[in-house]
Amino acid sequence: MSPSALLVVERLSKHFGAFQALDGLSLKLASGEILGLVGPNGSGKTTAINVISGVYTADAGTIHFDGQPVGGLPIHRRAHLGINRTFQVPKPFKGLTVSENLEIAAVYSGAGRDEIGKCLEFLELAPLAGREAASLNSAQQKRLDLARALIARPRLLLVDELAAGLNPAELQRMAQTLMTIASSGVALLVVEHLLSFLRELTSRVVVMDAGREIFEGPLDVAARDPQVIDIFLGG
Repeated sequence: MSPSALLVVERLSKHFGAFQALDGLSLKLASGEILGLVGPNGSGKTTAINVISGVYTADAGTIHFDGQPVGGLPIHRRAHLGINRTFQVPKPFKGLTVSENLEIAAVYSGAGRDEIGKCLEFLELAPLAGREAASLNSAQQKRLDLARALIARPRLLLVDELAAGLNPAELQRMAQTLMTIASSGVALLVVEHLLSFLRELTSRVVVMDAGREIFEGPLDVAARDPQVIDIFLGG
């Protein structure tokens, strides 16, 4: 195991009945690093995030976080250790205000009002703090989803298609936001279809197909790899 790796995933497998969603996936991620996780629909990217975060339990393989095995821990224990995530479709408490959503998440970290206020400012949500989450548009709900994850003080942040549906200006701001988070030492595993967005964030990607890793390395090299072109980029 690499001494510099915060997250080490080895030979991870997950079945849903006869369907094998993960088939021996391995990856490593260091503190402060951004790793892209890409692949066609159904390749297992979101399943990987769900298994790493504890939503699902792996059928085989190991997950080590900061040197200790976490594969058998429930999701709340992993959150307390510093593993948190966003969702493809944001899942705020829609009947609560933006600020109240963060206050609930802060229970896990002990974050106070000053920290909540700074988080709201950082994600451009301060003017919306008193609004119900249900009244937010899609881009605002994505920022709220990210804010709830951040207020829990993660050391590893699993980001699931956060860029989907954002306009070019929002994409640029979101990319800068994620890079700022990584610069504070948080490791980011970013699932994304939009390769131009990933290129703003990182040079290293893992490409998946049918639950397996088919490429690991620089994004620019992946774009020239014949297997990646055939499977992910459609030839």
